[in-house]
Amino acid sequence: MRTRLIGLLAILFTLIPTPAFAWWEYGHETIASIAKANVAPHTRQAIASLLRHGPELATPTCPLRTIEQASVWADCIKNLGDRFSYAYNWHYQNVNICKPFDVKAACPDGNCVSAQIDRNARLLKDKALPSRERLMALAFLVHFVGDLHQPLHAGDNADLGGNQVKTDYGIVTNSRLNLHSIWDGYLSERSISQAPSLIHSYSQADRAVMSAGTTEDWSRENWQISRDMAYAPVRNAAPCGPPSSVRGKLTEAQIETLVPVVRLQVERGGLRLARLLDDALG
Repeated sequence: MRTRLIGLLAILFTLIPTPAFAWWEYGHETIASIAKANVAPHTRQAIASLLRHGPELATPTCPLRTIEQASVWADCIKNLGDRFSYAYNWHYQNVNICKPFDVKAACPDGNCVSAQIDRNARLLKDKALPSRERLMALAFLVHFVGDLHQPLHAGDNADLGGNQVKTDYGIVTNSRLNLHSIWDGYLSERSISQAPSLIHSYSQADRAVMSAGTTEDWSRENWQISRDMAYAPVRNAAPCGPPSSVRGKLTEAQIETLVPVVRLQVERGGLRLARLLDDALG
């Protein structure tokens, strides 16, 4: 079964351009589902009420009937061209992993993922705004919290968040594979699918621990993971060393080490999103 799945994923990589993958749908939808399972009942009702305004956004090819659909809406609308092109830079922040952490330098005029999480949380909370605007803020917020918790949306080494780091994944070799797409796709799929269901109501203690902090704290955390856990394994434990002309490779042993790291970020993303939604709507 695993071999067949790997084969199917390899075929997908040959058919779909790499930029289409952003946590794929699996990572984003799982984070959204964790949040839905952990928000207060009133918040869940408020989300459902806002989602009924989906047709007002006039994006029929990118529906907004569920929070899971909302989690991938911000990627889907990239295909709508100029209408939403202003949001392209909001999905990531290229914080240099080889310099002291400085998210502000990577976020000119608020055009980065952490600033847009804060902005859309404020818009969602503002009941004076039309429901259409608050729904758009909800969709952006759900998606961007997911993006921030994919560490290669939070760290960079002058290579577009690992998109230019050609890397093989275990036995899978493909010219389109790179470090970013592995973390977006293969690694997230394995981390989520091999775990007991991550979508459940977490204990109050777990929610308190995993949802703590600010967007800057979460940015720093994922920046550090990108340096120590994403770049280091394919740079011989020297993430800031000179780039190699040889393709990188994640071995099976390295993949097994990374699976719980990715899984934890998915859980954190879901519980942090739940907290933000309760703050805005609860």
